[in-house]
Amino acid sequence: MNEENSVSDDLKRQAAMFYNSTQREQVNDHEMTWCFWRQRRLVVALLAFFGFFNCYALRANLSVAVVAMTEPVKTKLENGTEVFIPEFDWSPGEKGLVLSSFFYGYIFTQLPGGWLAAKIGGNRVFAIGIGATSLLTLFTPPLAHTSTGLLIAVRVLEGLFEGVTYPCIHAVWSRWAPSSERARLATFAFSGSYAGTVVSMPVCSLLTKYTGWPGIFYVFGIMGLVWTTIWWLVVKESPEKDPHITPAELKYIQDSRGTQAVEGSKIRHPWRAMLTSAPVWAIVAAHFSENWGFYTLLTLLPTFMKDAFNFETSQTGFLSAMPYLAMAIVLQVAGHIADWILKKGLMSRTNIRKLFNCGAFLAQTIFMVAAGYATVPTVCVIFLTIAVGLGGFAWSGFSVNHLDIAPPHASVLMGLSNTVATLPGIISPTLSSAIVTDKTPEQWRVVFFMSSAIYLIGAIIYGAFCSAELQPWVIEVDSDASFDTDGASVTTARGYDNKAMDQNSEM
Repeated sequence: MNEENSVSDDLKRQAAMFYNSTQREQVNDHEMTWCFWRQRRLVVALLAFFGFFNCYALRANLSVAVVAMTEPVKTKLENGTEVFIPEFDWSPGEKGLVLSSFFYGYIFTQLPGGWLAAKIGGNRVFAIGIGATSLLTLFTPPLAHTSTGLLIAVRVLEGLFEGVTYPCIHAVWSRWAPSSERARLATFAFSGSYAGTVVSMPVCSLLTKYTGWPGIFYVFGIMGLVWTTIWWLVVKESPEKDPHITPAELKYIQDSRGTQAVEGSKIRHPWRAMLTSAPVWAIVAAHFSENWGFYTLLTLLPTFMKDAFNFETSQTGFLSAMPYLAMAIVLQVAGHIADWILKKGLMSRTNIRKLFNCGAFLAQTIFMVAAGYATVPTVCVIFLTIAVGLGGFAWSGFSVNHLDIAPPHASVLMGLSNTVATLPGIISPTLSSAIVTDKTPEQWRVVFFMSSAIYLIGAIIYGAFCSAELQPWVIEVDSDASFDTDGASVTTARGYDNKAMDQNSEM
């Protein structure tokens, strides 16, 4: 009898020790959020930040390099005469084609990238996309010296590979992001795009000055390959497959997100319902509008500063980076504010998305017009910085909206919206080059007016049709639970567990 009591006491002590250790682990997860490496979803977010950093560094480098490539330089002819001629004597139309060529490839892999990410895992496709783009970037200088056609071809190929990145990250967040942290995690990762622009533009200017423009492509190409190796080794497809995640964090993600019982190979996308959904097209319109203003300035701001205010190449990189520094900062603030409002229950999710998106677009409309009339370079840069920076609030609206309305299909929906939103990258540089033929302030003003009008139209459409509620066409699939959760609750049965829409699950 005493032996039985002893065994019973031992079992009770072991149960108490297990309970206390679990409680301590949960407390640590609550209180030690500053130790980001203990929170695997934060590790994913940080590496995704640097992934997008590389994406935009690789994309924006040519907009600075092209100024140096087409700038007249002292050249000694065979007869000894010294003349000033550009290394690449491109017409405005050829320059516009070179700048926009990236997007001719980028537009074709959005939907395939989203579909592939849903099938085999967004983490893998994301790494392949950035890794291949980085490798191709290393070949850009020798191909440019060979022929303009080859330069355009390699930029198209870079666009094809980088086109998968935005859809892929939504496949990652559909598995890794708790419902109450979507805005802050997604916007933190996306802010890497603007941080990459901020850093790459002045660094490109310095590299041009000290190493020549080819150094731009070599430095950023190597950086991208280093990041690809780290991401591939560290980031797993889902928290269920991460060997380093704690049971407490896994359970928190599953309870908030909803346990995903459907393997990627079993996901079926309701194409007709998605393509006829008003909330989907509201996201598409908003994404297109934001990207029109962004791509216009991304590709043409260095040229505008040189034409309008006669700034040198080394100066244009630093000034052109200011709007994107503001964007990177505002994105952080906006994502936290959006999630805080949702957590406090001050507004519905739909109204939060509308407020952040439409409010930003209306303000951007005003400041883009103001920038067109600015005659002092400092004032112009301030107006453009405010206009671009406010886009951070818009990204807390439309960019996470795919995850609100259809989490299992978010990567495909991001592929759809980013396909349409890539059109500005193709149309804007070419159209702007056709408008700005004499390089006068009046012609540049027309470019800014177009961006303002598109912002305004985007605000109207998004405000009218936006929704952040789970859509009725989200497909249900018969499936058994496919993940071992070490005791965490699992949703089996039929369908997609909609606990991801709960606002009360917190960690």
